Amino acid sequence: MVYLQKFCNYNDHQDHHHMIRNVDQGFQSMMIMKEDLRLIKRVKSKLFSLLCLCFLSCSFIWVSQIFGFPFSVSYILQAENVSCKNSGSPIASSVSNGTLYCDRTHVRTDICYMKGDIRTQSSSSLIFLYNPTTNQDHQEETIKPYTRKWEHNVMNRIDELHLISKPKPLSKFDHKCEVFHDVPGVFFSTGGYTGNVYHEFNDGIIPLYITTQHYNKQVIFVILEYHSWWHTKYAQILAQLSNYPPINFDSNSKTHCFKEAIVGLKIHDELTIDSSLMERGSSKAKSIVGFQELLTRAYTPNNERVTSRHKLRPKGPKMVLLSRGGTRSITNEHALVKLGHKLGFDVQILKPNRKTELGTIYKAISTSDVMVGVHGAAMTHFLFLEPKRVLIQVIPLGTEWASETYYGEPAKKMGLKYIGYKIHPRESSLYSKYDKDDLVLRDPNSVNNKGWEYTKKVYLDDQKVTLDLKRFKKLLVHVYEDYLEQFEDLNKH
Repeated sequence: MVYLQKFCNYNDHQDHHHMIRNVDQGFQSMMIMKEDLRLIKRVKSKLFSLLCLCFLSCSFIWVSQIFGFPFSVSYILQAENVSCKNSGSPIASSVSNGTLYCDRTHVRTDICYMKGDIRTQSSSSLIFLYNPTTNQDHQEETIKPYTRKWEHNVMNRIDELHLISKPKPLSKFDHKCEVFHDVPGVFFSTGGYTGNVYHEFNDGIIPLYITTQHYNKQVIFVILEYHSWWHTKYAQILAQLSNYPPINFDSNSKTHCFKEAIVGLKIHDELTIDSSLMERGSSKAKSIVGFQELLTRAYTPNNERVTSRHKLRPKGPKMVLLSRGGTRSITNEHALVKLGHKLGFDVQILKPNRKTELGTIYKAISTSDVMVGVHGAAMTHFLFLEPKRVLIQVIPLGTEWASETYYGEPAKKMGLKYIGYKIHPRESSLYSKYDKDDLVLRDPNSVNNKGWEYTKKVYLDDQKVTLDLKRFKKLLVHVYEDYLEQFEDLNKH
């Protein structure tokens, strides 16, 4: 199983398989069906050839990683950047009227563009593009609009859309528009791993920003596998990306009509925005800085916004400690808090759960100088830190690769001062369960090589951390001294 799945809290939701209904009664004529099949085969043949060429050009780089461990989609993306990198090109703006075009070259996601007379038929999971002339070829595409297309186990649970381009109905009463939209529609799914905050940002919110920020809120979101709690949780962010309420595709039986549609979302890397792949917009909007400013607008009133801090805090630098319960929790957390206070930090314990409002979490972290936490989905909240702030990630045994890949590297790209604290075997609860020469303690990679089940059972679900406070103190002293030096430099200028 792909190692990317390993450090995610699987939140299995309802199985979303749907039986695909008949495409359209107008195609039941045998002669038309034969013609359609002939044209579809022609399109599929060309698409297959294109994919083969792309695969061959990438495979030389992929193959060296396929048999290694741990395995990262980052390796695949390196190959993609060499020969298959066009997901970030401004395709949408160049698609001509009456066109259905799908870009399937990206490893992480498929994305389709439609322009013209676009009409939905949600009961059959269909989106039609009607052409004004009858001499254009019939075209059909299928797509699952979710950004983890390499993970077959989760993609099997994502609803599929059928996109059909065909001549316009002769009768004005056949599939007539019921709701007209003058702005583009963006279709995507909130199924899959939604429910895990890491995936909600990495697979959904950030890709949504990447795909739509250049529309300046003149866009409508059409959501498959819609969850009302998800909309409530991210309402403030969605309001910064669109001036319109989202449409629940599955339960809205009306025919919605658009002039332009994007089906699927763009994604760059783990919790990352690559400005070189962004479409129109200012240089700031095309970067992670632009996304952070969106978060500020969403969760901070105008009169409370602070662009930068130029004075020392009277209570010392603010340190937020993300507290965990159960697995990978810090058993001597109270002693750690006491140590932080003794060194001069203003320590705040934050223990977010599913009911904690995102605005509350944002306010606590965005006003902090330091964030400390053990590897896990909650570390995603480092996105709320201001640039140049400090992120300390406690890395339990057997989680080093995932810790650095999913949080460490993105944090550094964001301009944070990142510190990965790799615990020693004695700081792990596993030290009392295994012999000191056991591979679980001595060589975690060899255990991870056995497969996801071993990693989950040993390192994720059965490990707690007891920090060596003498060792951790040295790190905190360094952070505190750096904080003081930072403000001394500001005062000199």
